[in-house]
Amino acid sequence: MQITGTSAIVVGGTGGLGGATVRRLQAAGAKVVVADVDDEKGKALETELGVRYVRTDATSAESVTAAVAEAEAAGPLRIVVDVHGGPASGGRLVGKDGSPLDLDGFRTTVEYYLTSVFNVLRLGAAAIARQEPLEDGGGRGVIVTTASIAAFEGQIGQLPYAAAKGGVASMTLVAARDLSPLGIRVVTVAPGTVNTPAYGTTGDQIEAYWSKHVPFPKRMGRSEEYAALVQHLCENDYLNGEVVRLDGALRFPPK
Repeated sequence: MQITGTSAIVVGGTGGLGGATVRRLQAAGAKVVVADVDDEKGKALETELGVRYVRTDATSAESVTAAVAEAEAAGPLRIVVDVHGGPASGGRLVGKDGSPLDLDGFRTTVEYYLTSVFNVLRLGAAAIARQEPLEDGGGRGVIVTTASIAAFEGQIGQLPYAAAKGGVASMTLVAARDLSPLGIRVVTVAPGTVNTPAYGTTGDQIEAYWSKHVPFPKRMGRSEEYAALVQHLCENDYLNGEVVRLDGALRFPPK
C-alpha cells in the first residue's frame, strides 16, 4: 500500500513512539491526525508539521469517533496506529503484608491498555471499511496496535500491564481474520525497552541499566525504529495477523 495520498490517525501521537510515527507518516506523504490528550505537544506538532491535532480520550467512543471523522475528512483513511498510554498499576499478586493486589488498579490498567485499544480498533476498522478498495489487491488499509514484550514475559509486579498487553497481542490474529473480507490488515508491534522522553532525566540511567541486558544492539530501542517499522507494516501488504517484536532479542528477566 502506498502511504502517499492517504489519511492516517495516530492515537497517542504526542508521545515518544507516537510523535516519531506522526513524523514518519507525514514525511511519507500521509495527511496525519494526531489524537491524544496533551494539548501543548499536540498543538506544537500541528504548528511544526502541518498535521491536525484532535484532543482524544481513547477510552471514549464519542471522542475516538470524532477524531476518526477528522481523519476521514482529510482524505481516504487507510492507516490507524494506536500507541496511546495511560495509568498502570503494579505490585505482586500478594504483597509482603499478605494483602491481595488491588482490583481497581487492575481494572484501570486493563481499561487503558486493552479495552481502549479495542475501542480504537473497532472504530478505526469501521472507518477504513467505508473507504473504496485499492485497485492493487483490493485492500482498504491497515491498523497497527502496540503491545509489549511484557505480554510474553512480564516481570514480577507487572501482572495488570502484562495481562492487558497480552490481550492486545491475542486480539491481533482474530481481528485480522474478522476484517479480512473487508481488506483490512491488523498488525501489532511489541516493543522491548525504548528510551523515550517519558523517562525524563532518568533516561540515561535507564539506558545504562538495560544496555547490559539487550543481546544486540546493546542499547535501548529508539522511537524512530518503532516509526520505521510502522511504515514498513503499512507498505507491506503481506504482513497481517502478526505480532512483531522490536526488542534487540531481549527477553525480560523476572526482575
